[in-house]
Amino acid sequence: MIEPTRIIAIRHGETTWNVDARIQGSLDIPLNATGQAQALRLAQALAGEPIRAIYASDLTRAWETAQHLGRAQQLDVIPEKGLRERRFGEFEGKTFREIEAHLPEQALRWRQREPDFAPPGGESLVQLKQRVEEAAARLAARHPGELIALVGHGGVMDVLYRAATRVHIQAPRTWALGNAAINRLLWTPQGFTLVGWADTQHLEGDALDDSLVAGQSAGSLS
Repeated sequence: MIEPTRIIAIRHGETTWNVDARIQGSLDIPLNATGQAQALRLAQALAGEPIRAIYASDLTRAWETAQHLGRAQQLDVIPEKGLRERRFGEFEGKTFREIEAHLPEQALRWRQREPDFAPPGGESLVQLKQRVEEAAARLAARHPGELIALVGHGGVMDVLYRAATRVHIQAPRTWALGNAAINRLLWTPQGFTLVGWADTQHLEGDALDDSLVAGQSAGSLS
């Protein structure tokens, strides 16, 4: 019997493009000030957790979020391209409204979540699902009986939620994918299981642990 791997799955903190509803995809957008504060609070909330490894998308917004957690845990963050956001090709850099106005047929196929539809130069839902599930399972298999953190993007969190709850790839989304929320899963060779989702208690209120902020601020721009 292989002991389950416990997973904390985290979407990156907020970016300016999140606020503008602009598609980021594979573009390398940094956290904004709110996102940096969210990442600090996330690190504070998880400081007492026995995390053995932190894996993160190498895109800046996820990498910065993971670095805050890494400093709190005294762990090096390990880059994992399999946790990158879905590639949106020609959609990237555009807002939802711009896509609907200039590419209405493609926008409709996207809204309907056609599994095999990919924006020109982009990635389909099927391709995203295969990539993320393979990466997450591969990483989890390294740590039986341990706790790991996976830091990625909204599309990555969506795939993991569906994998853990057996929700079809084309089903409408009814769950939150909040920035810097804490999501908990288990993994065994039989697949993923949902433990908890969209915990944002650490993002509520104004108080931050000053010692944690001070300890991380020196590296917050790295």
